[in-house]
Amino acid sequence: MDKGFSKDLNELMQFPTEGIFSTVLAKSDNYNYTLMCLAGGTDIDEHTSTKTGVVQVLKGKGVFRLSGNEIEMKEGTFIFMPANAPHSLQAQEDLAVLLCLTK
Repeated sequence: MDKGFSKDLNELMQFPTEGIFSTVLAKSDNYNYTLMCLAGGTDIDEHTSTKTGVVQVLKGKGVFRLSGNEIEMKEGTFIFMPANAPHSLQAQEDLAVLLCLTK
């Protein structure tokens, strides 16, 4: 990875009939970039992370709850999450997001 790389996220998207399919794109002690594909109707219960995070919606629709605020998820939505912020999400239809976590 010292030289970098590229991947076509559209080609990597795989939507399960239920739940979540995730692919780690790049990971180190300081960062984690993961493509997450959620089947419509999938919920991720409220939780926190010790890392700062960004969620970028690539495809689909859903609702993201961040520190008590609802955010409409649609293609192009960018969500910044400070470390330790409570968050959850619900995929209203098949939903693909790029999750980036950093120290």
